[in-house]
Amino acid sequence: MTESVEVADVKVRHRSMWASGDYPTVARQLIPHLGQRLVEAVRVEAGMRVLDVGAGSGNAAIAAAERGADVVAVDLTPELFAAGRAEAAARGVELTWEEGDAEALPYDDGSFDAVVSCVGVMFAPYHQAAADELVRVIRPGGAIGLLSWTPGGFIGQMFAAMKPYAPPPPPGASPPPLWGAEEHLGELFGDHVSGLTSSKESVSISGFTSGAAFRDFFKSSYGPTIAAYAALAEQPERSAALDVVLAELADDHIEDGVMGWEYLLTTATRAR
Repeated sequence: MTESVEVADVKVRHRSMWASGDYPTVARQLIPHLGQRLVEAVRVEAGMRVLDVGAGSGNAAIAAAERGADVVAVDLTPELFAAGRAEAAARGVELTWEEGDAEALPYDDGSFDAVVSCVGVMFAPYHQAAADELVRVIRPGGAIGLLSWTPGGFIGQMFAAMKPYAPPPPPGASPPPLWGAEEHLGELFGDHVSGLTSSKESVSISGFTSGAAFRDFFKSSYGPTIAAYAALAEQPERSAALDVVLAELADDHIEDGVMGWEYLLTTATRAR
């Protein structure tokens, strides 16, 4: 098997994972304001040409369009676009939705004034390739804005807890929560950007009365969790063990009915 065929297979499986479940509901119910937080940090303005990479159902893309920007939402999983289009129409904005790979974006060099990604590009398996593409498609002096779950926050801990039960990552892939580590971003972007600034923030998540309630929602709605359980379909004891691990982890993070999910908010400027 050639490397190109192997990579193509990774992309097919990645797309299938995110098309499973109901990620638009996860984004709408749990983190609806994160896209707005990101476009505020990047200072998106009317007339800017903005690319949202790993846009999903448009959490950040729609928020940017509401500010009057000319927005393109690109994602490897176009199955998520129907919900995004419906949400955009309900909020009275228009934007372009295009299928595309974060590690091989279908745009010319310097095509955008700003590139953003709200817990999106962090899931591209090959981090350096994705970071290089983000830089390439921004004009010199243009802005990069990233919002990523941190390794030490709840979602980072959840991925670490699922790792022993999930299918092995493809060779050369890096863990998604590394995008939430400032040192890692510094290594990825190097001197291709200036003014790299990061801050840790947290989003409050309510609505889960117990760790088991959180686990059951993610088992049915969140692609990576669905994939982990699918890999255990013929291993009921290990599936039951993962049930316990996820419920206990969530219980440890629920206080008075609220969870805090830590993320890293990062902005930078493409070097001239």
